[in-house]
Amino acid sequence: MVGAGDIAQCGSSGLQATAALLDTIGGGVFTAGDNAYPHGTSQEFQNCYEPTWGRHKSRTRPSPGNHDYDVANAAAYFEYFGAAAGPAGLGYYTFTVGEWLAVSLNSNIPAGPGSTQAQWLRQMLEASSARCTVAYFHHPRFGSGAHGSNGDVLELWRILYDAGADVVISGHEHFYERSAPQNQHGTADSARGLRQFIVGTGGADLSSFVGAISNSEVRISQHGVLKLTLGPDSYAWEFIGVAGASDTGVGICH
Repeated sequence: MVGAGDIAQCGSSGLQATAALLDTIGGGVFTAGDNAYPHGTSQEFQNCYEPTWGRHKSRTRPSPGNHDYDVANAAAYFEYFGAAAGPAGLGYYTFTVGEWLAVSLNSNIPAGPGSTQAQWLRQMLEASSARCTVAYFHHPRFGSGAHGSNGDVLELWRILYDAGADVVISGHEHFYERSAPQNQHGTADSARGLRQFIVGTGGADLSSFVGAISNSEVRISQHGVLKLTLGPDSYAWEFIGVAGASDTGVGICH
């Protein structure tokens, strides 16, 4: 899997460069929300996303961001991606990548205890026999940027943690940040914690760090994509920056 969030800002050199990186990397493509800027309109999808990341639409599994919801009910997002975006109006779904379970979630709609999305996620994970699980959605639970940490996705993290999921990917902050495995409350947990990647580096203007939160291990301000190589019981990650920045490592599934 390879991808990023915060992507198609027309005129961005970063957008052109990350699309060129995708041209050289195989596998499925994920998006971590905010696919077309600034308002997620049909015109922005056609003029900004389609000529760049749209080259890989046939292998893309997206997730929506708050800018996609500037259009009521993210209608242009669902229209552009079609069935690949999951049920229209919901925006959450699962698929398999090799022996992994992949879960695309929607952090722009209710996700708290008792929400339809949270109940669905718990049921999907309980029914899964996959040893390894990766989830992605737009708003990060923890982050070292201006948006800070997001309590609206705490329940999603709780469910993923309880089910033994391994990796969570988000965007929203326009930089790359990797955190050590931790639980939904931000307590370090090397045995079964979720490793979070923020990859809001798809092409929109970069943003700044405002400090380093607990468990933050690597922070890079550069456009780029995250490549995950998924094995039967492990994974390797590589952040590939368009100007040469890199972050690599490996993890073992719980």
